[in-house]
Amino acid sequence: MNKTAIVIGATGLVGSHILKQLLEDDRYETVKVFHRRSTGVEHSKLEEHVVDFDNMEEWKHRLIGDELYSALGTTIKKAGSQEKQYTIDFTYQYETAKAAAENGVDKFSLVSSAGANAQSRAFYTKLKGELDEAVKELPFEVITILRPSFLDGDRSENRLGEAIGIFMGKLFTKIPGLKKYRPIFAGKVAEGMINSLHKCPKGYHIFELDEIFYL
Repeated sequence: MNKTAIVIGATGLVGSHILKQLLEDDRYETVKVFHRRSTGVEHSKLEEHVVDFDNMEEWKHRLIGDELYSALGTTIKKAGSQEKQYTIDFTYQYETAKAAAENGVDKFSLVSSAGANAQSRAFYTKLKGELDEAVKELPFEVITILRPSFLDGDRSENRLGEAIGIFMGKLFTKIPGLKKYRPIFAGKVAEGMINSLHKCPKGYHIFELDEIFYL
């Protein structure tokens, strides 16, 4: 198909799997990565751009392709404040998606979070919900939002809370009504994002929790 995919957040847990799977997929001729630091990956299909998300005007014209995959994100501990986390998790992702849509990119997939709700009182789930609602208004032909439970996989950093959540999630998997909250391997989320842009018709689609397992 000789398609071009764009990825932001390619050094993160889900993003690294998106990048790996796209590079191995014969349907894609070029995979463009825009990130704050190099992925360290070398591949003939990879076109890497190390950019400053605070100065998007300098590089947003390069956001040209067929599909955009957004897996950028951080923790409040790493960001240092709610304001900085909001900038990374909302502003950078929204502005990138907006620029890509304006440049003619047709399809967009975003990894969100379980419980995302723009009306939530909790900072993180409210942030994620606001982003999900905001990108809905962008002029992509297809938008898919995936809201996984706890993400399982090898991280470059320790997240104690998430590790505990994964452990408890695995324990409760067999309890009726709680199976949908079971942890999901990050590679499975990446696979679901890619498949969703190939399978879904035009429009805005949200996949919650265990729905992602079947994408």
